[in-house]
Amino acid sequence: MYEVSEATSEQPGQTGGPSFDPSEQYLTFFMAGEEYGVTILSVQEIRGWQDATCIPNSPDYIKGVINLRGTVVPVIDLREWFGMKHLTYGPTTVVIVLKAITQNGSTKVMGIVVDAVSDVHYFTASAIQPSPEMADNRKTAFVKGLGSVDDKMVILLDINAILLDE
Repeated sequence: MYEVSEATSEQPGQTGGPSFDPSEQYLTFFMAGEEYGVTILSVQEIRGWQDATCIPNSPDYIKGVINLRGTVVPVIDLREWFGMKHLTYGPTTVVIVLKAITQNGSTKVMGIVVDAVSDVHYFTASAIQPSPEMADNRKTAFVKGLGSVDDKMVILLDINAILLDE
């Protein structure tokens, strides 16, 4: 189990000078061979996959709930939620526990199942490109933008939109 408690305020390799906003650091992960990212400030914990307690009559993408130190946390398979083919869980499959603040100030916590965690990358606001308009707004409504790492695109997700989606 990995726990993310606080992001560093310096870009890797930097030894002083101006500090960087940690909200622009993203935890990246893989799903269906594509790299995705979520703002590191929304990450509460990263856990290896463990079976969740199933909830009867819930959609297939809801894997159930887990007990996280006394808190019941719903877990969704992000791959299935986005309409991708289900993949058998393996040793690299993890649950990223995320948190968002609702409009009334309460905290909502949810776990997302992803294929594997990749890295933490820093993206400046000017380096994030808007997502292209697509016919299926359900899938693109949760895309904050696109970043680039070593000439490879990273799809940056809007975790508040995902967690607070009714």
